[in-house]
Amino acid sequence: MTGWAEYGLALGLFVASHFLPRLGGLRERLIGALGRRLYFSLYGLLSLALLAWLISAAIRAPYVELWPQMPWARWVPNIAMPLAVILATCGIGMAQPFTLGGRRGVALDPVAPEFAAISRHPLFLALALWSAAHLVPNGDAAMVVLFGSFLLMALAAIPAFDAKARRVLGDVAPGFFASTAVLSLRPLGDAAWLRANGRRLALRTALGLVLWAGLLLLHAPVSGASPLPL
Repeated sequence: MTGWAEYGLALGLFVASHFLPRLGGLRERLIGALGRRLYFSLYGLLSLALLAWLISAAIRAPYVELWPQMPWARWVPNIAMPLAVILATCGIGMAQPFTLGGRRGVALDPVAPEFAAISRHPLFLALALWSAAHLVPNGDAAMVVLFGSFLLMALAAIPAFDAKARRVLGDVAPGFFASTAVLSLRPLGDAAWLRANGRRLALRTALGLVLWAGLLLLHAPVSGASPLPL
């Protein structure tokens, strides 16, 4: 299998794995047969395996330069990635069921929306920031397709999940959207919000910085490219 053929197959299967289960009620039938926990565990493992294959296939694909890598361009992901990882650690398990990584079966309290007051879609924003930041220094065709695809999927998912929230919530949807935001820094200046959420935010931020440092150290051994702007 040639480099482009493998890359195209890996990309096609990765995208299909995220859309095909939603067609014809397939996901619901599989959840009914396997149980929610087992289904999402298996689906998560499959997604990680396909993602690892996709990235390795992109690295092996023929190099076609669309724009050269400039030394300053490496600063962009190095500045953006700490924020992206912090968004991800703050978003995992948040009490907002209408987003990636949110807890299902919970109802967001519009009086106390927790991190959703800053962002109701932090994982999608993290994915968009990761992919957009990596587009800047990676101007070869395979990487542009890879990071551009993730960026488009992340940005398209936000209005799609918001539309689902409007359908499900019905008459209470205006309160949900009034108390949350796609992205807002206003809660960070709200003393009442900080008293209720500051400790959790600080812990999640610290965890995000630790994970970011680990990713920075592992970047070169895993991808074969140093992320440092040297």
